[in-house]
Amino acid sequence: MKNKKYFITGLILICVFAVWTIMIQTVDVKLIGQGETKTGFASFNLWFHTITGVNMILYYITDWFGLVPIFCCFTFGITGLIQLIKRKNLFKVDTDIIISGIYYIVIILLYLFFEMIPINYRPVLIDGMLETSYPSSTTLLVLSVMPTVSFLTNRRLTNEYFRTVINISVILFSVFMIIGRTLSGVHWITDIIGAVLLSAGLFLIYKWIILFTNERRLNRGIQ
Repeated sequence: MKNKKYFITGLILICVFAVWTIMIQTVDVKLIGQGETKTGFASFNLWFHTITGVNMILYYITDWFGLVPIFCCFTFGITGLIQLIKRKNLFKVDTDIIISGIYYIVIILLYLFFEMIPINYRPVLIDGMLETSYPSSTTLLVLSVMPTVSFLTNRRLTNEYFRTVINISVILFSVFMIIGRTLSGVHWITDIIGAVLLSAGLFLIYKWIILFTNERRLNRGIQ
């Protein structure tokens, strides 16, 4: 399987994320958070937070832009629903759309999981409330979903110009969101790193599943 490298790399990244998460709870843990909450990699996090400070304007901008990947999920969901209505059979819906739907559900479940199990708390109060911050949920959402936009549209569009525009737009948006979320100062830098590791690993495994499924279908067609 020529695309196995995506699965292996994705699995490695998720394992690195797991180790990173354990380290955050065990390495240089100090009471530096709001309300004297414990935070791992305290010296590094505090040093980086001192440099960035807090920018609530960036926080609100990136928070609202966090709706973009959600909109993209709904768009592909509606695409799948239209196909289901027209073709009157779930198994006739494009396989990558079905896999994407399952993938998005996994992302939502992970989002809820980390909201319920606090590993780190934000370095600042949001509207006077103490909120969990690991991994950065906005970063996780953006980096898990936006690459699928490029991947799915590239599989469907033949116009090279439109493909390039979409790919560049996705890259610029994702970079802006990562930088914006980092400089807003509402997360520890380790929260951002954790989200990048997890989302990259998840996307690569998602990509491998679609390519693997497509390869098997083509082989069956040849046979």
